[in-house]
Amino acid sequence: MLAHRHRKHISEKSFHLNFRNAQSSPDYLIFTKVRLPRVILAAIVGSALACAGVIFQALLRNPLADPYILGISSGAGLGAILAFICGSAWTVWGMTPVAVFAFAGALGTVWLVWFIGHWTGRSYVTGLLLAGVVISAFFSAIIMFLTSISKSKEVYATIFWLMGNITEKDFRVLWLSGGCVLFGIIALYFISPQLNAISFGTDDAKSMGINIAAVQTVSFSIAAGITAVAVSLSGLIGFVGLIVPHMVRLIFGPDHRQLLPLSAVAGAIFLVAADSIARVIVAPAQLPVGVVTAMAGAPLFLVLLVRHSKKIGWFK
Repeated sequence: MLAHRHRKHISEKSFHLNFRNAQSSPDYLIFTKVRLPRVILAAIVGSALACAGVIFQALLRNPLADPYILGISSGAGLGAILAFICGSAWTVWGMTPVAVFAFAGALGTVWLVWFIGHWTGRSYVTGLLLAGVVISAFFSAIIMFLTSISKSKEVYATIFWLMGNITEKDFRVLWLSGGCVLFGIIALYFISPQLNAISFGTDDAKSMGINIAAVQTVSFSIAAGITAVAVSLSGLIGFVGLIVPHMVRLIFGPDHRQLLPLSAVAGAIFLVAADSIARVIVAPAQLPVGVVTAMAGAPLFLVLLVRHSKKIGWFK
């Protein structure tokens, strides 16, 4: 009996000792400090961009709409380059000045576009698209001006950020951003039946008693918010919000009750896979993940467009 307890005590001590040694091993530290946060971040950003793409395609009834169509990219880029020029080193809940400035720039741009689009008195879609084009062009001009007068280090950092990049983040940032994106996706899911009606035309939606203005405002705000979160964390990663919703729609259909959650999962998988490719394709160097998504997304989207043009026109 005593011998059995002694052996049990020794085995428990050995287990705890081995566990502590494993926690201090280089492989464990690399996994928990670098690999795992990077995978989580890619999943968060991919889910946010894919779901935002679904919403903008539905609201604007435009198959080519993506999360950046209303000038979010130029607003975020302007915020990022201002942060690089200021060169501050403070953090807010683990978020760097670049992330904070990019988030503020993206969100501010969206609401500026929203205000101008409604102020013009044009139709909902036309006003937003025209305002987005004008604001995007204006902010892009400011970005080019600031880039031309900045130091080479700041220019390189800005260009690299604009290409989109997934890097390890503080777990506080991951918890905060992941919670915001998850809340946004759940909220969008609850209004997905109304989005189904709006996608096929405002007249049909009105006949069903749907408050179109309220649904548009809420869904637009949430989609813009999760896009701003994604952009602030990773820069500008293209084609995720464009190609993923189309792929899911072609396989599972246009019902937003399925399209939204499945796009979130597919977007996460797509961006995690793209980041893995970006990390190893030119190792030991690393490509910006935005380069990989563009190289993979552009031809894939063209193939889908040619082969399934009739299905892509489901909202006409």
